[in-house]
Amino acid sequence: MSTKAVVIALGAACAMLAACTPQAPTALAAVNDKVYTVTPDAMKVKAGIVVGEVTDMKVTERVEEGSGRIAVPAKLTGKLSLRNISSDQTMRLVGGKISYIDMQGKPIVLEDNRAAPSVQVGATGYGSADRLDPGQASNHTLDAEFPVAALKAKNLKEVRLELSFIPSQFREETLNFTVSIGGQ
Repeated sequence: MSTKAVVIALGAACAMLAACTPQAPTALAAVNDKVYTVTPDAMKVKAGIVVGEVTDMKVTERVEEGSGRIAVPAKLTGKLSLRNISSDQTMRLVGGKISYIDMQGKPIVLEDNRAAPSVQVGATGYGSADRLDPGQASNHTLDAEFPVAALKAKNLKEVRLELSFIPSQFREETLNFTVSIGGQ
C-alpha cells in the first residue's frame, strides 16, 4: 500500500473517531417555579342548582434562573368542587370556560400562541363525574392558561368560571306487574 493511501486511511479513521467522541455536556440553566398568590385563594359561590367552591388557587410560571426567560407560561391551578343542591333535578356537567376580567370589567385576552382556558369535568357515561344527582358532589382539578397581562399589579379584578350543564327532572317511577302463581 502506498504511503499516500495510508495517510488518507489514517485521516479518515481520525475523522470518524472525532465524530464519535461525545461532546462535553453543556450546563443547563436551572428552572424555578415563580408562584403568585391569589387572594382570596378559596371562594364559594352559588348559581341556580349548583354550589361551586374553588380552593388552593395559585398562579405559577416557570422561569429560567439568571436570564429570567419564561420556560413555561403562567397557569392558574386549584381544586374545583361542585355540588347539586336541587331536591329533584339531576344535572349533567358539559364543561366550562374561564375568563379573566380586568379592573374596567373587560376580558383580558391570552397571548396569540396559547389556548383559551377551559374546564374539563370528566368522562361521559352513567355514573361518571359529569353527572350529579340531587345532593351529589364532584371534585375536579383546575389547570388553566393565565394571561401575562393579568400578572401585573392591580390589573386583575376577577376570575370568571362559566359552567355549562344540562338539568333534567329527577323522577322515581313504580312499575307494578300483575301476576299469578301456578294457574290460580
